[in-house]
Amino acid sequence: MNADAGPDPLPSWREGSVKTRLLEFVAAVSTPGDPGWVAPQERIAVFDNDGTLWSEQPMYVQLAFALQRARSLVAERAELASHPLVAAALADDIDALMGHGLRGLLELAAITHAGMADAAFSGLARDWLREARHPQLGVPYTGLVYQPMLELLAFLRARGFRSWIVTGGGVEFVRVFAEATYGIPPDRIIGSTLQLRYGEENGQPTVWREPVVDAINDGDAKPLGIARAIGRRPIAAFGNSDGDLAMLRWTTAGPGQRLALLLHHDDGEREVAYDRASRFGRLDKGLDLARRHGWCLVSLRRDWDRIFPCSAQD
Repeated sequence: MNADAGPDPLPSWREGSVKTRLLEFVAAVSTPGDPGWVAPQERIAVFDNDGTLWSEQPMYVQLAFALQRARSLVAERAELASHPLVAAALADDIDALMGHGLRGLLELAAITHAGMADAAFSGLARDWLREARHPQLGVPYTGLVYQPMLELLAFLRARGFRSWIVTGGGVEFVRVFAEATYGIPPDRIIGSTLQLRYGEENGQPTVWREPVVDAINDGDAKPLGIARAIGRRPIAAFGNSDGDLAMLRWTTAGPGQRLALLLHHDDGEREVAYDRASRFGRLDKGLDLARRHGWCLVSLRRDWDRIFPCSAQD
């Protein structure tokens, strides 16, 4: 794509090999007559959420919500304080919670997010996101989306792509904010789930959330979730951690033009520098696989001119 052909669709991406590759890939697959052209129905891009579209430090945003919910629930039901996960949440013992892995975090979410109608949960999550603030930066969590990724989503949308979020987080939580924040509707969210139950409340049909983890959408489960929900192999995949590697490998194993991109959080001044040893969003194997498979490895420090839409850290 000629940079002089019109306004820069990715103004927050610095000039360099990564930006050039993004522009050339999108131009090739969306320009009729180009050898790499891909039919619109096949132009599917999948994005991880935490650490890829918004900040995941100092903890996953949904975990921060679960911690607050645990404190509120114990005030109403003191017996919950004896549950090991709830006790760790009350003590803000993140190491103890992380010792249970992603399943433990989702079980905490099951305890704190269930026992209510789906609509009631959406209201709670929406209210919390409106009021909650990042503990260090003091801005709403939805203000800590990544401006370069918002530009990329808009660029793909303008070139006929359908973008999906494929996250290890709870699908119902992400559905609350994804459309307003990213322009991705709730029917294009693939995530971890709790068991649901259909019944009636006050004579009205209702879907209830049960306190049981139904499916964990991380690692090898991500391609399976994509296959079930979309039925087509994406041509572009974007992530930031080892939990995204199966999704990137499966995407790029298909025929024709393919793109995989991993964000490397290496900017400790404007955001947080973390990779191989991080509790959240660990990127270890991915640093080596990116080079081996020829994936784009984005350095936030080198490749992004700004990080957030607001000026909190830029």
